[in-house]
Amino acid sequence: MLGIETSCDETAASVVTDDARILSNVIYSQLVQHAPHGGVVPEIAARAHLESVGRVVDEALKQAGVTWSDLSAVSATAGPGLIGGVMVGLMTGKAIAAHLDKPFLGINHLEGHALSPRLSHGVEFPYMLLLVSGGHTQILLVEDVGQYRLLGTTVDDAAGECFDKTAKLLSLPQPGGPHLEKLAGKCTDLASAIARFDLPRPLLGKKGCDFSFSGLKTAVREKLEALTTPDGTVKESDAVDLAAALQHAIAGHLSARLKKALESAPQKPKALVAAGGVAANGAVRAALEKLASEAGLPFMAPPSSLCTDNGAMIAWAGIEHFRRGRTDGMDVAARPRWPLDENRVKLST
Repeated sequence: MLGIETSCDETAASVVTDDARILSNVIYSQLVQHAPHGGVVPEIAARAHLESVGRVVDEALKQAGVTWSDLSAVSATAGPGLIGGVMVGLMTGKAIAAHLDKPFLGINHLEGHALSPRLSHGVEFPYMLLLVSGGHTQILLVEDVGQYRLLGTTVDDAAGECFDKTAKLLSLPQPGGPHLEKLAGKCTDLASAIARFDLPRPLLGKKGCDFSFSGLKTAVREKLEALTTPDGTVKESDAVDLAAALQHAIAGHLSARLKKALESAPQKPKALVAAGGVAANGAVRAALEKLASEAGLPFMAPPSSLCTDNGAMIAWAGIEHFRRGRTDGMDVAARPRWPLDENRVKLST
């Protein structure tokens, strides 16, 4: 299966086998194009996808050591995401499938993340999933392929956005999450940093499993303003402690709301799983591993290469659906929004 992913700022293609072997996983990053703007610019992203998708797909086949005729089917992200970029990958996948007379599948980008732990770890249904990235923070009970029960979502910003915006305030390179984690790693006394920067605990005591990160962003900005010297700089020691305190607060908030979801789940999951770019954060993983251990569940998360946007997860989601007899026509549309749980089911505790 060939998988193509172009939902945001990475052009990716991958060839994956039915027995979960990743033969290639090529990713072209647009960091250079977006760096001067401090974030992803949709029009620039779409143009970059258009310029690079052909060679990325060619390289994926080359690294996999397969020919076009070896492909059983083609899958591509059909949403959600930046609509210009989504359309580039979707039309490329359709064109390839039509030319080869191969089956085509339009894949939900979020489902790619949701099913990626089955590619990396073979986790069995049902499992509790924390899908956490720059654009999404959701808790889902993954009951089967195509069957997702939404238990909680963010009421404002995503966790990854909180990381990235704070990194931007600290003048760190984008994407900010990994750079903020590196900065926080310099902290030698976490307890002292937490006590020094008493950040809010979002939705503490509130019912339900939803998240909120807007207040954390505001609190960090206010504390940075107080720390900024007249010449517009912040001492590195202050930046280090604040980064560590924020990372701890985000990890704690994710863990606390996920605990509520585990307690209120309609059926006992077989594992606790994290996916998405923020799932690569060490502090977040440590908090989730602790929670899973307390709940008596195994914790699983894909390797970092499968946490960020990639073509392998799209290929694998295509394989999961193809096994069940699903294919799509050439009229499948690009979707800027596409919830996994179409019913938006939420449980309260």
